[in-house]
Formats: sequence, C-alpha cells, structure tokens
Amino acid sequence: MASSNAHHATGFAAGVIAAAIVARIGDDASFHLGALLSFLAGVAGSTAPDWLEVAWWSRARRLWITHRTLTHWGVGWLALLAFSYHWLGHSIYAAPVFGFACGGLMHLFADWPNPLGVPWIAGRHSLNLWKSGHCDLIVVAASWAAAWFIGAHVWWHGAHELSLLRHLRVG
Repeated sequence: MASSNAHHATGFAAGVIAAAIVARIGDDASFHLGALLSFLAGVAGSTAPDWLEVAWWSRARRLWITHRTLTHWGVGWLALLAFSYHWLGHSIYAAPVFGFACGGLMHLFADWPNPLGVPWIAGRHSLNLWKSGHCDLIVVAASWAAAWFIGAHVWWHGAHELSLLRHLRVG
C-alpha cells in the first residue's frame, strides 16, 4: 500500500487527468463546473478504496470488509469509469463520477507495485516491485507524468514539451 501522502498526491494528478478529459468532452454549458467537480471527485476518489472499507455507521469504525477486496477490485472501478465516460456531455452528474473513478483507479495503480497487490479481475495481482510505503516518489512522479501528458494532449492539442519550449523561446 502506498502511503496516505502518496495517495493524496496521486489523487491530485488523477483530478487533473479527469478535469482535462471532462473539459475536452463536456458541453459548453457545464464546461467549468464539470471540470471542477471532476477534479474534486478525483482527489476524493484517490483515497476511496480505503475509506469505503470502513463501517462509518458503527461506533467502532472497523472495517466491514477485508482490506483490498471489493473496494480495490479493478473491474468495478473500470466499469464505473467506462459508464461515466459514456455519459460525459449528456449529464452533469457524469463528470464527478468520472473523476471519482479516475481517482479510484489511480489508487489501485499506486497499490499495485507492492507484494499484496490488488484484485484486478478475479485474484490479486502484484507487480512485486517494493514493499508498502517505499518508493512513493516513483508512484507520485509517474502519476504526474501521466497527468502532464494527458493534459498536454487535451489542452495543448498534443504539443509535446520540446515543441512547446520552441514556441516559448524568445528571438
């Protein structure tokens, strides 16, 4: 499991990704609101697989299901992402759901490298690269690299960083 700070940092990257996609697909009337809601929901979704396991209705606040089971199931998060993506531009409610799903998937990507892994389809799968809490900087950097490339593709219409620097050069 990545640290709480890593999940929050990757959540902001997921929010940027979601906002960029919503801004690109959304209709003109809800452009800004949809992008903002998807960003905020992406940040919230990045910690959702963990807080959805807590029995908030009880005083003990214990887990109501085993950690890294149903709330970490990759198929569920991918289905939510696909369903909400389909409705982008048709319903304002699709934007925050899409952002939430982006954040949830980013959480799974952050947890995937450690030995416990995540249940993508039927059983758990791990990349087995490092133990929990180690190498968070790699996960955060990768998430922000993804946010940069998706944002650049959407907002700068695919301009790569080198060609962007060429346009910014004076003289």
